[in-house]
Amino acid sequence: MQKIILIYFIFINVSSFILYTFDKFKARVGGARISENLLHLFSALGGFLGSTLSMWIFRHKTKKVSFLIKHILILGMWITAIIIYFTQINELNFLR
Repeated sequence: MQKIILIYFIFINVSSFILYTFDKFKARVGGARISENLLHLFSALGGFLGSTLSMWIFRHKTKKVSFLIKHILILGMWITAIIIYFTQINELNFLR
């Protein structure tokens, strides 16, 4: 089961990175953009690392305060969930 979860997180983070990067590309060249709700959904579903990395590398959505607040809340939710998982459940052998 742990390998399935790991594969899911790799997939969702790569997908999130691509989605954010594609939206940045569309912002530069014009055309239909990806909705902020969809971007946040991918982050909330576990793609928070990929989305944060894309935002940092391409400086995408970093000046829009309302977007950043929601993104930071999603990051906080995931950090809290991960801390609870590893401390309360005591599953430090997750990747084995």
